[in-house]
Amino acid sequence: MSTVEDHDPETGEIRDTGKPNVGEYSVSELSHALKRTLEENFGHVRVRGEISGYRGPHTSGHCYFSIKDEGARLDAVIWRGSFGRLKSKLQEGLEVIATGRITSYPGKSSYQIIIENVEPAGVGALMALLEERKKKLAAEGLFDSSRKKPIPYLPRLIGVVTSPTGAVIRDILHRLNDRFPRHVLVWPVRVQGETSAAEVAAAIAGFNRMEPRPDVIIVARGGGSLEDLWSFNEEIVVRAAAASDIPLIAAVGHETDTTLIDFAADHRAPTPTAAAEQAVPVRSQLIDKVAGLSGRLKGGVWRSQEERRTRLRSAARALPKPDDILALARQRHDAAAGRLTQALRANTQIHRSRLERLAGRLTLRPMRQQVVRERERLDRLGQGAARAMALALDRRRHALVTQTKLFASLSYRSVLQRGFALVRDAGGQPVRAAAEVKPAQELAIEFADGRIKVRENGGPKQGSLF
Repeated sequence: MSTVEDHDPETGEIRDTGKPNVGEYSVSELSHALKRTLEENFGHVRVRGEISGYRGPHTSGHCYFSIKDEGARLDAVIWRGSFGRLKSKLQEGLEVIATGRITSYPGKSSYQIIIENVEPAGVGALMALLEERKKKLAAEGLFDSSRKKPIPYLPRLIGVVTSPTGAVIRDILHRLNDRFPRHVLVWPVRVQGETSAAEVAAAIAGFNRMEPRPDVIIVARGGGSLEDLWSFNEEIVVRAAAASDIPLIAAVGHETDTTLIDFAADHRAPTPTAAAEQAVPVRSQLIDKVAGLSGRLKGGVWRSQEERRTRLRSAARALPKPDDILALARQRHDAAAGRLTQALRANTQIHRSRLERLAGRLTLRPMRQQVVRERERLDRLGQGAARAMALALDRRRHALVTQTKLFASLSYRSVLQRGFALVRDAGGQPVRAAAEVKPAQELAIEFADGRIKVRENGGPKQGSLF
């Protein structure tokens, strides 16, 4: 700083008055000048450090904290509008890369960064954030096995959420055509980038609103780094997968890659090709299976029929002969008819004897009257007995006719009337098979109209009459 010089009038020497020769600043002017200098020279910067002093948003919606490293600390501010657009969740101790502009806060004579975007710094930070988010969503029950829905065995329509230009959709379509061609509806989305998570969530919700909607949804993406697959770790995607009424298969990344949508999906496939294999069966194997089941069904029907045929034959052999069935009925009928006649005669004799005894005790006139009354009574009894006998005979005759018809229907003679013949041996026993006939054996063949005798002469179907 320079001062104003003056000459001494007596000695002529130069004197220093001690007054500065620069302009003066107020505190506010100097603070704002420094603020402009910082903003003009630094503009937008990316700062890497650890979040410190984070307590969440203020009641105003703004967020105040610090970013620090081993040697320094930088105050940070996120305005309410920017905080609502952040993709990453802030937390104490998280290492982040903050993008914003450097400025100063005159009220505290300090400088700070106004943050516009925050992203985790490095894989370690992402893994820590992923683990915390996984615990949170698991606590809400979004990963519970009870929520899982079975994948339909043979879907008619398959919805695929993926990029329409990548190799993933080609692999899925190729595998479906190899196994069992099905209708496929592709919902194109970005599988990486700022809008990727929102597009994937909207696609899942859109498939659920369709009519008719797909029977199964495949969310697929090829392999990549943790940052590349981060869209499928976002809460909006995980919640959309868990809320889907349509069974969902997650096929994100390679077999070793794991994202949060894998836990919320109804089924996880290690690769997009494996997802296509899980969605449909192999058509040729299904045809072979149906053919095998058809053969088993035919065999079961044949065995069931054979079993019923055997049971029917056994039951037929156990049935009694018609003559045996009618013999007892005939005997009972004859016995009853014989007893009825004798009973009627005995009853008439009893009444006649009683009448004679009564007649002997009566005078002539009363006796005549009594005789008339008894005769009338006897006539009535005789008429009743005649009607009873006729009714009983009719019943027995009807029963005999019924038994005769049953005998005729069960008799082998009704079979002979249809053109068949009965072969008997010399002892009168039926011959049931040609193998039972001995050479030169005498046989009797009974037709509907008579019998003939034949002798076996060795020919396959010939016999000789005698």
